Amino acid sequence: MRLVLVFLLLLLPVLGLAGRLFWLQLVQGDVLAQQAPSRQMPSAQSFATRRPIIDRQGEILAWDEMRVRVWAHPVYFQFPGDRDGRQRSAAEVSQRLAPVLGLSSAELEQRLLGQESGIRLLEHLSLETGEAVKALDISGIDVEIYPQRRYPQGELFANVVGFLNLERQPQAGLELSRNAQLLQGERSLWLLRSGDNAVLPVHLSMDTIQDDAMQLQLSLDTRLQRAAHTALSAAMGEWKAARGAVMVMDVHNGELLALASQPSYDPSRFWQAQPRQFREWSVEDLYEPGSTFKPINLVIALEEDLIDGNSTVQDTGSVDVGSWKIRNNQDRIHGVITMPRLLQVSSNVGMVKTMLQLPQERYWQRLHNLEIEQVPDTDLPGAAAGQLTPPQVFRSDPIYAATASFGQGIALSPLKLLQLHAALANGGWLVRPHVVRGLRNVDTMKTATHLPRRKRIFQEASTATVRSWMETATTLAQVPVARIHSYPTAGKTGTSQKARQGRYDPEAVITSFVTHLPTDDPRFVVLVVVDEPRGEETYGSTVALPVAYRVIDSMVALDNLLLPDHGAAG
Repeated sequence: MRLVLVFLLLLLPVLGLAGRLFWLQLVQGDVLAQQAPSRQMPSAQSFATRRPIIDRQGEILAWDEMRVRVWAHPVYFQFPGDRDGRQRSAAEVSQRLAPVLGLSSAELEQRLLGQESGIRLLEHLSLETGEAVKALDISGIDVEIYPQRRYPQGELFANVVGFLNLERQPQAGLELSRNAQLLQGERSLWLLRSGDNAVLPVHLSMDTIQDDAMQLQLSLDTRLQRAAHTALSAAMGEWKAARGAVMVMDVHNGELLALASQPSYDPSRFWQAQPRQFREWSVEDLYEPGSTFKPINLVIALEEDLIDGNSTVQDTGSVDVGSWKIRNNQDRIHGVITMPRLLQVSSNVGMVKTMLQLPQERYWQRLHNLEIEQVPDTDLPGAAAGQLTPPQVFRSDPIYAATASFGQGIALSPLKLLQLHAALANGGWLVRPHVVRGLRNVDTMKTATHLPRRKRIFQEASTATVRSWMETATTLAQVPVARIHSYPTAGKTGTSQKARQGRYDPEAVITSFVTHLPTDDPRFVVLVVVDEPRGEETYGSTVALPVAYRVIDSMVALDNLLLPDHGAAG
């Protein structure tokens, strides 16, 4: 009897095990089979490779560099030829692996201790290092290939290109707005896990990530962008300005060749920057353009038959508009002046007397037709709509028309002013400012571009007249860029006061200079804006114009950027 009891006691665990196996295999077998892949192969990392961003010449602005991350699973450590079941120590593995990783054996051994699997040893390694690690063929050491976004131009294009955060999520610029075009498709890397949830070693091929042949090509030119950035940075430092921007645009198709702004940041170290630096202020912020808007108003005056090519105006130094007195800069009196002379001396009084001839309702409508209040049609993210005084208010008092005549009381972005001056330069067409040309196929070297959209806002004859006035004014004023390297230019400076708490602050100004070149057949418009320069004599002519001079000098020096026959003339 005692033997029977002992037998039964020994038999019970066997029966329990058999019952458990029966339950798992026959009853729950199908369910467990379906769950096994998800338990054994949880997604270790999801990522998407991104297409490169290049400039108009093919220079790389952003690209995915393939890097290597090394994992260790000490519980599976074996060397080639080891018998089954033998496990190598952390010290033994360190002796072989440390020289390849550039670490000391002692340092590497410390990293391998304390965890049986899933140790992230090193990352940001080169593919060559990854190949060297794989060549050791150490079981329990894995190589993971992943993309890391690189910005080889540093801060030069940060305001346009933007950046990815540490999770490879786009945060600003074209990286964000063109995310769909830049993505090549999301992929997942899988790591096996054992029943106790330990990470199992899986060797990943170096060709895990394959790039397609497409690149996002921009219209920007790295050479010109660098020249603009350098000139602007020098002016910012000299005048201790708050911010600045330089923009160069093709007046016929709206392509931007340069868009440099300060303050900027290094997209590879974005965490060191302030969030406000991620915004392209020349696209997203508004300002009152001041005298750089006077040529736009003169086109309107011509088309409304307020003036003609022989018109003059009496500049008395000041003019009363209702209860307000409007003065010229430094209260200067210029007497009887022609339109070119008006632009040369930047006569506020002359502009007020000219534009107040136009009924206020009609004047507002002409400003409205410039699409100032609309968000500019552009591929630059964050573009802001400008502001006009509401029509009922504009009609209520002539002071609103008077201030608008010399570019105050109107708020627009530098990008919008650039667009309006491009229309003045190209014969009256409002073109679409843009920086993206399209996706270029590396194999065929062809870029899928789109025809530029445009809308007529001025008559060709009136724009030609105002351009000739601008050229004459620039020459009379002996502006340095009037004829640089035999290229005739037409320009206008601007110095506008900034509004603070409902009043204009005479100590806070925005200086600017805009020019079209060459005047006889304009191809480009250049706009420089420097915000809140400090010091004496802070005017558009002293602060912004020298920046434009340096940029235009660089444009002339660059091959195929300006018409070569001009350079040979004179």
